[in-house]
Amino acid sequence: MSDEAFHLTPLDIRRYDFGTALRGYDKARVDLFRDQVAAEVERLIRLNQELEQKAKGFHEQLRAFRERDKALNDALVSAQQLRAEIREQADREAQLLMREARAQVERDVEGLRVEARRLEEEIQTLVRGRRSYLAQLRAVIERQLVDIETAEAAPTPQVTPGTPQAPAPKPDQPKQSAHPTPAWLDSLVKE
Repeated sequence: MSDEAFHLTPLDIRRYDFGTALRGYDKARVDLFRDQVAAEVERLIRLNQELEQKAKGFHEQLRAFRERDKALNDALVSAQQLRAEIREQADREAQLLMREARAQVERDVEGLRVEARRLEEEIQTLVRGRRSYLAQLRAVIERQLVDIETAEAAPTPQVTPGTPQAPAPKPDQPKQSAHPTPAWLDSLVKE
């Protein structure tokens, strides 16, 4: 008998009438057995229903776990893709920063080279100016030495009383040169 053709319920068992025969079964024992079978079928039906409910719950949990597993796998794949994209972007940014830094260093080095050349030219100009000044100073000093030697070789004038004399220079004041030098040349000579 298939399940669909024959459904036996506890109520069917309790109401089933066996009929009587001449040498039949003990009615009280049959009724007792029928009640026991009905109780057992009821228990099995309840147990079956409970198991079906648990099975449905387990199926729901399994479905939820599968959905979570799929969501976790999707999240993991997304995280791996995001990590790869972030790494690629970081590599691109690092390469860009390195190129910019190298370009900035090259610009700075070139600027320093230009400044060094300018300073070298300025130093050479100052060295030439110092040499020129020293040559002029030497010429002035040589002329003054010639003037001193000429003055020393000339006879000393006689002063007669009553003739006004020119005031003598004070010892703490330097004698004014006939050829004054510019202030910037004075600073070079002192060095």
